[in-house]
Amino acid sequence: MTDLAATNQAPEQTSSTIAQQAQGTKAQPERLYGRHRSHPLRARQAVLMERALPRMRLADPAHPLAGMKGSAGQTPRELYLEIGFGGGEHARAQAALHPDAGYIASEVFENGICSLLSALVPEGQEETSPPPPNLRLWPDDARALLDELPAQCLDRAYLMFPDPWPKARHAKRRFIHPDNLKRLARLLKPGSMFRIASDHPVYQQWVDEVMALLESQALFTLTSRSEGPERPEGWSPTRYEAKARAAGRQPFYWTFMRAKV
Repeated sequence: MTDLAATNQAPEQTSSTIAQQAQGTKAQPERLYGRHRSHPLRARQAVLMERALPRMRLADPAHPLAGMKGSAGQTPRELYLEIGFGGGEHARAQAALHPDAGYIASEVFENGICSLLSALVPEGQEETSPPPPNLRLWPDDARALLDELPAQCLDRAYLMFPDPWPKARHAKRRFIHPDNLKRLARLLKPGSMFRIASDHPVYQQWVDEVMALLESQALFTLTSRSEGPERPEGWSPTRYEAKARAAGRQPFYWTFMRAKV
């Protein structure tokens, strides 16, 4: 989740060009565009990054549930991944709603990581506060995880209000791209869930077109699509959703199922 001035730009693409771009370009190689942080870290944030984050980060992507615990102390039965957690509101809410599922929350921007850590760690306990039993952080680009996690390990994946990269020449930087989605599909169990939310018209159209392409390749099946004024039941709020609504932008919500093979 990111909040960029570019989000307010008018759509530059038409439906006729989207599928061509999606099929004719490779996803951008794993390099970060923009900044790792939007402003210098404050003293408390620096302490969180140095002392709390190491205990809460995902240690071994090849064994993602290692060290996680469910509500009764057991190894979680399911595993969820959030791609770009922004301020962390959605990740915290979903991890609490599903205490018997392991939850990997990925975010590359330090200010977002600090926001989540601040909510999880009481001040003064940065070195001692235990990590949430079923939540681990991946403080890097989620794309770096796609080839490290084991096949068919995920029961759910979330992409909530991602950077829209609205300019047509930046389309290959969007996470919703056939190259990335095929790698994600490898991780999702047959019948598992992939949820997407976006408030940007260009990205909304892009999701419709690119995911239709993936549906035609028997990778995903659309199970629900909502563009109503209310958030669908079971979806947790985020600050980016609230900012979009305050600015008069209408969020769209999609739920896809990993096709059963």
